[in-house]
Amino acid sequence: MTRTRHVLGLSGGRDSAALAVFMRQNYPELDIEYFFTDTGKELPEVRPFLDQLEGFLGKPITYLNPDRQFDFWLKQYKYFLPSPNTRWCTRQLKLRPMEAWLRGDLDEGVKVVSYIAIRADEDYREGYTSTHPNLSVKLPLREHSIDKEGVIELLQASGVGLPAYYSWRSRSGCTFCFYQQKIEWVRLLELHPDAFEEARQLEKSAVEHGSPFTWSQGESLEQLATPERIAQIREDHAKRVARMNERRPRNPLRVDGDAMDMDEVYGSAKMCIACHK
Repeated sequence: MTRTRHVLGLSGGRDSAALAVFMRQNYPELDIEYFFTDTGKELPEVRPFLDQLEGFLGKPITYLNPDRQFDFWLKQYKYFLPSPNTRWCTRQLKLRPMEAWLRGDLDEGVKVVSYIAIRADEDYREGYTSTHPNLSVKLPLREHSIDKEGVIELLQASGVGLPAYYSWRSRSGCTFCFYQQKIEWVRLLELHPDAFEEARQLEKSAVEHGSPFTWSQGESLEQLATPERIAQIREDHAKRVARMNERRPRNPLRVDGDAMDMDEVYGSAKMCIACHK
Protein backbone atom coordinates (compact mmCIF):
# COMPACT_ATOMS: atom_id res chain seq x y z
CA MET A 1 0.00 0.00 0.00
CA THR A 2 1.30 3.47 -0.91
CA ARG A 3 2.09 5.57 2.14
CA THR A 4 0.59 9.07 2.39
CA ARG A 5 1.95 12.02 4.35
CA HIS A 6 -0.26 14.95 5.28
CA VAL A 7 1.60 18.24 5.82
CA LEU A 8 0.46 21.73 6.78
CA GLY A 9 2.81 24.70 6.64
CA LEU A 10 2.47 27.42 9.27
CA SER A 11 3.56 30.97 8.56
CA GLY A 12 3.14 32.35 12.07
CA GLY A 13 0.07 34.17 10.78
CA ARG A 14 -3.65 34.04 11.36
CA ASP A 15 -4.96 31.98 8.46
CA SER A 16 -2.54 29.05 8.57
CA ALA A 17 -3.05 28.79 12.33
CA ALA A 18 -6.84 28.72 11.84
CA LEU A 19 -6.43 26.01 9.21
CA ALA A 20 -4.42 23.93 11.67
CA VAL A 21 -7.15 24.38 14.28
CA PHE A 22 -9.84 23.46 11.74
CA MET A 23 -8.04 20.30 10.63
CA ARG A 24 -7.41 19.21 14.23
CA GLN A 25 -11.09 19.67 15.08
CA ASN A 26 -12.63 18.22 11.93
CA TYR A 27 -10.13 15.62 10.70
CA PRO A 28 -8.57 14.18 13.88
CA GLU A 29 -8.01 10.88 12.12
CA LEU A 30 -5.38 12.44 9.83
CA ASP A 31 -1.82 12.30 11.11
CA ILE A 32 -0.94 15.81 9.95
CA GLU A 33 2.64 17.03 10.19
CA TYR A 34 2.75 20.73 11.04
CA PHE A 35 5.87 22.61 10.02
CA PHE A 36 7.32 26.10 10.12
CA THR A 37 10.23 27.29 7.99
CA ASP A 38 12.33 29.62 10.12
CA THR A 39 14.29 32.21 8.14
CA GLY A 40 16.00 33.59 11.24
CA LYS A 41 14.41 36.98 10.53
CA GLU A 42 11.03 36.38 12.10
CA LEU A 43 9.23 38.79 14.41
CA PRO A 44 9.84 37.93 18.09
CA GLU A 45 6.08 37.56 18.60
CA VAL A 46 5.92 34.61 16.19
CA ARG A 47 7.51 31.89 18.32
CA PRO A 48 5.26 32.38 21.40
CA PHE A 49 2.22 32.22 19.14
CA LEU A 50 3.43 28.97 17.57
CA ASP A 51 4.07 27.55 21.04
CA GLN A 52 0.46 28.39 21.96
CA LEU A 53 -0.80 26.72 18.79
CA GLU A 54 1.40 23.69 19.41
CA GLY A 55 -0.25 23.23 22.80
CA PHE A 56 -3.70 23.19 21.20
CA LEU A 57 -2.66 20.76 18.45
CA GLY A 58 -1.16 18.36 20.98
CA LYS A 59 1.78 17.50 18.76
CA PRO A 60 5.09 19.19 17.96
CA ILE A 61 5.59 21.63 15.12
CA THR A 62 8.61 20.74 13.00
CA TYR A 63 10.96 23.67 12.45
CA LEU A 64 12.74 23.72 9.10
CA ASN A 65 15.78 25.91 8.66
CA PRO A 66 17.16 26.97 5.28
CA ASP A 67 20.70 25.72 4.80
CA ARG A 68 21.68 29.20 3.66
CA GLN A 69 20.70 32.42 5.41
CA PHE A 70 19.32 35.61 3.87
CA ASP A 71 22.73 37.28 3.59
CA PHE A 72 24.06 34.39 1.48
CA TRP A 73 21.19 34.60 -1.00
CA LEU A 74 21.42 38.39 -1.15
CA LYS A 75 24.96 37.99 -2.50
CA GLN A 76 23.81 35.26 -4.91
CA TYR A 77 21.22 37.65 -6.31
CA LYS A 78 23.86 40.36 -6.80
CA TYR A 79 22.58 42.34 -3.80
CA PHE A 80 19.19 42.93 -5.41
CA LEU A 81 16.67 43.09 -2.58
CA PRO A 82 13.59 40.87 -3.01
CA SER A 83 10.48 42.69 -4.17
CA PRO A 84 6.87 41.87 -5.07
CA ASN A 85 8.01 41.12 -8.63
CA THR A 86 11.17 39.22 -7.62
CA ARG A 87 10.29 37.22 -4.53
CA TRP A 88 13.47 35.20 -4.27
CA CYS A 89 13.25 35.24 -0.46
CA THR A 90 10.11 33.08 -0.55
CA ARG A 91 11.67 30.75 -3.09
CA GLN A 92 14.99 30.24 -1.30
CA LEU A 93 14.11 30.65 2.38
CA LYS A 94 10.63 29.12 2.53
CA LEU A 95 9.80 26.84 -0.40
CA ARG A 96 13.25 25.38 -0.99
CA PRO A 97 13.64 23.98 2.57
CA MET A 98 10.13 22.54 2.45
CA GLU A 99 10.79 20.80 -0.85
CA ALA A 100 14.10 19.42 0.46
CA TRP A 101 12.25 18.07 3.53
CA LEU A 102 9.76 16.18 1.35
CA ARG A 103 11.85 15.27 -1.67
CA GLY A 104 13.21 11.93 -0.41
CA ASP A 105 9.77 10.49 0.28
CA LEU A 106 8.29 11.94 -2.91
CA ASP A 107 11.01 10.37 -5.03
CA GLU A 108 10.43 7.02 -3.31
CA GLY A 109 6.74 7.07 -4.26
CA VAL A 110 5.20 8.41 -1.05
CA LYS A 111 2.09 10.51 -1.69
CA VAL A 112 2.17 13.90 0.04
CA VAL A 113 -0.93 16.04 0.58
CA SER A 114 -0.19 19.67 1.43
CA TYR A 115 -2.92 21.76 3.09
CA ILE A 116 -2.78 25.47 2.21
CA ALA A 117 -4.57 28.31 4.02
CA ILE A 118 -6.47 30.21 1.34
CA ARG A 119 -9.81 31.51 2.55
CA ALA A 120 -13.15 31.43 0.75
CA ASP A 121 -13.08 35.23 0.34
CA GLU A 122 -9.68 35.21 -1.39
CA ASP A 123 -10.53 34.47 -5.01
CA TYR A 124 -7.50 36.51 -6.08
CA ARG A 125 -5.06 34.18 -4.32
CA GLU A 126 -3.43 31.08 -5.66
CA GLY A 127 -1.91 28.22 -3.72
CA TYR A 128 1.45 26.55 -4.01
CA THR A 129 1.74 24.82 -7.37
CA SER A 130 2.97 21.25 -7.07
CA THR A 131 6.17 20.51 -8.96
CA HIS A 132 6.09 16.76 -8.27
CA PRO A 133 3.52 14.18 -9.43
CA ASN A 134 3.27 12.68 -5.94
CA LEU A 135 2.49 16.03 -4.28
CA SER A 136 -1.09 17.30 -4.23
CA VAL A 137 -2.53 20.47 -2.72
CA LYS A 138 -5.81 20.99 -0.84
CA LEU A 139 -7.49 24.24 0.23
CA PRO A 140 -9.84 23.30 3.13
CA LEU A 141 -10.78 26.86 4.14
CA ARG A 142 -11.98 27.61 0.63
CA GLU A 143 -13.65 24.23 0.28
CA HIS A 144 -15.58 24.75 3.54
CA SER A 145 -16.48 28.40 2.78
CA ILE A 146 -14.45 29.82 5.68
CA ASP A 147 -13.74 33.54 5.26
CA LYS A 148 -11.76 36.04 7.37
CA GLU A 149 -14.45 36.29 10.05
CA GLY A 150 -14.57 32.49 10.18
CA VAL A 151 -10.81 32.35 10.65
CA ILE A 152 -10.93 34.78 13.57
CA GLU A 153 -13.82 32.87 15.13
CA LEU A 154 -11.89 29.59 14.88
CA LEU A 155 -8.86 31.04 16.65
CA GLN A 156 -10.83 32.79 19.37
CA ALA A 157 -13.14 29.83 20.09
CA SER A 158 -10.17 27.46 20.32
CA GLY A 159 -8.38 29.64 22.85
CA VAL A 160 -5.36 30.03 20.59
CA GLY A 161 -6.23 33.64 19.80
CA LEU A 162 -4.51 35.93 17.34
CA PRO A 163 -0.75 36.51 17.04
CA ALA A 164 0.34 39.41 19.26
CA TYR A 165 1.76 41.36 16.33
CA TYR A 166 -1.73 41.82 14.88
CA SER A 167 -2.06 44.74 17.28
CA TRP A 168 0.39 46.68 15.09
CA ARG A 169 1.07 44.72 11.92
CA SER A 170 -0.92 42.58 9.50
CA ARG A 171 1.90 40.68 7.79
CA SER A 172 3.69 37.70 9.21
CA GLY A 173 7.04 36.54 7.95
CA CYS A 174 10.30 38.42 8.02
CA THR A 175 10.75 41.63 9.96
CA PHE A 176 11.67 43.41 6.74
CA CYS A 177 8.83 42.05 4.58
CA PHE A 178 8.53 44.36 1.58
CA TYR A 179 4.74 43.98 1.62
CA GLN A 180 4.54 46.09 4.78
CA GLN A 181 2.74 49.39 4.58
CA LYS A 182 4.73 52.46 5.52
CA ILE A 183 2.89 52.82 8.82
CA GLU A 184 4.02 49.29 9.67
CA TRP A 185 7.63 50.24 9.04
CA VAL A 186 7.15 53.13 11.45
CA ARG A 187 5.76 50.75 14.06
CA LEU A 188 8.63 48.30 13.49
CA LEU A 189 11.05 51.16 14.15
CA GLU A 190 9.29 51.97 17.41
CA LEU A 191 8.71 48.44 18.72
CA HIS A 192 11.71 46.57 17.33
CA PRO A 193 14.38 49.18 16.56
CA ASP A 194 17.14 46.56 16.23
CA ALA A 195 15.18 44.75 13.51
CA PHE A 196 14.53 48.05 11.73
CA GLU A 197 18.21 48.93 11.88
CA GLU A 198 19.18 45.54 10.45
CA ALA A 199 16.78 46.09 7.55
CA ARG A 200 18.17 49.58 7.02
CA GLN A 201 21.74 48.29 6.86
CA LEU A 202 20.80 45.51 4.43
CA GLU A 203 19.04 48.05 2.23
CA LYS A 204 22.00 50.44 2.37
CA SER A 205 24.41 47.69 1.32
CA ALA A 206 22.09 46.53 -1.47
CA VAL A 207 21.65 50.04 -2.91
CA GLU A 208 25.41 50.61 -2.80
CA HIS A 209 25.80 47.44 -4.87
CA GLY A 210 23.29 48.63 -7.47
CA SER A 211 19.98 47.18 -6.29
CA PRO A 212 17.09 49.06 -7.96
CA PHE A 213 14.79 48.21 -5.04
CA THR A 214 14.33 49.57 -1.54
CA TRP A 215 12.27 47.80 1.12
CA SER A 216 9.52 50.42 0.98
CA GLN A 217 8.40 51.61 -2.42
CA GLY A 218 9.62 55.04 -3.41
CA GLU A 219 11.94 55.78 -0.49
CA SER A 220 14.71 54.31 1.59
CA LEU A 221 14.33 53.43 5.25
CA GLU A 222 16.79 56.22 5.96
CA GLN A 223 14.32 58.69 4.46
CA LEU A 224 11.29 57.02 6.02
CA ALA A 225 12.78 57.19 9.54
CA THR A 226 13.16 60.96 9.70
CA PRO A 227 10.85 62.66 12.26
CA GLU A 228 9.15 64.75 9.57
CA ARG A 229 8.43 61.73 7.38
CA ILE A 230 7.18 59.66 10.32
CA ALA A 231 4.75 62.43 11.24
CA GLN A 232 3.50 62.59 7.65
CA ILE A 233 3.05 58.81 7.45
CA ARG A 234 1.07 58.84 10.69
CA GLU A 235 -1.14 61.66 9.47
CA ASP A 236 -1.76 60.01 6.10
CA HIS A 237 -2.62 56.72 7.78
CA ALA A 238 -5.02 58.39 10.23
CA LYS A 239 -6.81 60.13 7.37
CA ARG A 240 -7.11 56.89 5.41
CA VAL A 241 -8.52 55.04 8.43
CA ALA A 242 -11.01 57.85 9.05
CA ARG A 243 -12.22 57.69 5.43
CA MET A 244 -12.58 53.92 5.61
CA ASN A 245 -14.53 54.14 8.87
CA GLU A 246 -17.00 56.53 7.25
CA ARG A 247 -17.60 54.05 4.42
CA ARG A 248 -17.57 50.96 6.61
CA PRO A 249 -20.98 49.24 6.76
CA ARG A 250 -22.52 49.34 10.22
CA ASN A 251 -22.57 45.94 11.85
CA PRO A 252 -24.56 45.59 15.10
CA LEU A 253 -22.32 42.68 16.13
CA ARG A 254 -19.13 44.71 15.76
CA VAL A 255 -17.87 46.61 18.78
CA ASP A 256 -17.53 50.33 18.07
CA GLY A 257 -13.92 51.17 17.41
CA ASP A 258 -12.94 47.67 16.25
CA ALA A 259 -9.59 48.07 14.51
CA MET A 260 -9.44 47.49 10.78
CA ASP A 261 -6.61 45.39 9.47
CA MET A 262 -4.34 46.58 6.69
CA ASP A 263 -6.23 44.71 3.98
CA GLU A 264 -9.33 46.75 4.82
CA VAL A 265 -7.43 50.03 4.89
CA TYR A 266 -5.07 49.57 1.93
CA GLY A 267 -6.73 46.83 -0.10
CA SER A 268 -5.79 43.18 -0.47
CA ALA A 269 -2.41 42.41 -1.98
CA LYS A 270 -1.21 39.28 -3.74
CA MET A 271 0.89 38.06 -0.83
CA CYS A 272 3.46 35.31 -0.57
CA ILE A 273 1.51 32.18 0.34
CA ALA A 274 4.36 30.69 2.39
CA CYS A 275 4.96 33.80 4.48
CA HIS A 276 1.76 35.74 4.97
CA LYS A 277 -0.62 32.85 5.56
